[in-house]
Amino acid sequence: MKPVFLRGSRCEEAPSHLRSAVYDLRFRFEPRHLGCCRLIGLLLALLFAGNLFATDVPVEFSQANELYAKGKFAEAASLYENILKSGAHSPALLFNYGNAEFKAGHSGAAIAAYRQAALLAPRDAEIRANLAFVRGQITGATVRESLWQSWLGQLTLNEWAWLTATTFWLTFILLATRQIRPAFRAKLKGAIWLLVALTVLSGAALALQVNGHFFKQTAVVIMEEATARSGPFDEAQSAFTTHDGAELAVMDRHGNWLQVIDGQGKIGWLQMKQVEILPGA
Repeated sequence: MKPVFLRGSRCEEAPSHLRSAVYDLRFRFEPRHLGCCRLIGLLLALLFAGNLFATDVPVEFSQANELYAKGKFAEAASLYENILKSGAHSPALLFNYGNAEFKAGHSGAAIAAYRQAALLAPRDAEIRANLAFVRGQITGATVRESLWQSWLGQLTLNEWAWLTATTFWLTFILLATRQIRPAFRAKLKGAIWLLVALTVLSGAALALQVNGHFFKQTAVVIMEEATARSGPFDEAQSAFTTHDGAELAVMDRHGNWLQVIDGQGKIGWLQMKQVEILPGA
């Protein structure tokens, strides 16, 4: 067996946004706002009571980290997964979950976790390094992101939206300035054209990211071996066989079946329980 070179889990502390909102409130307001603080604290406590008191996320996160440190990877992965199901998400949580799943022998679940972490923190070198490492262990045909998809993925969907909005409003402000102060027209011409070009480019990138995120999906195989069928039913003949960790593009859906295509262009149907569905690359 090849040695594992995964970069270590982030086990020092719970991600900052997983801590109780009640404690954050206590340090966010000055003493003169104590009455307002109490009111907001009460409203937040009522609003988020189910999440805050049904499960103690920081405690479970620490317990999962301890299990991972002891080499109980399957148990750690199960606990990380429970935290994710409670609605808590962060790059650190998904990164640790991916590490635990890989160490437990579940490459597909690890890839799915790393990819979700990369959506939240696309420039995190450790996330990308572990994702690339696990992908390198996968056998069989799999779909890979193109160079332009990799480039677009350097920013999150929100960051592309902010960039597009910023360049648009800067363009609008300069155009308004040129109308109000005609003397500045010559000086502002170059800057306006540059901002117009940046707005168009960032807007196009945003549109591509939105299309990939909401209208294209990837199915990551989470079983040791899965047989893709020629049709969406168990009796259909085998189209091809795929393995744990393979990433397949989703083409269609019928009931509990997904029509997928692999890296070699083979098309078949898999049951949804055999894969984890993610936004497109």
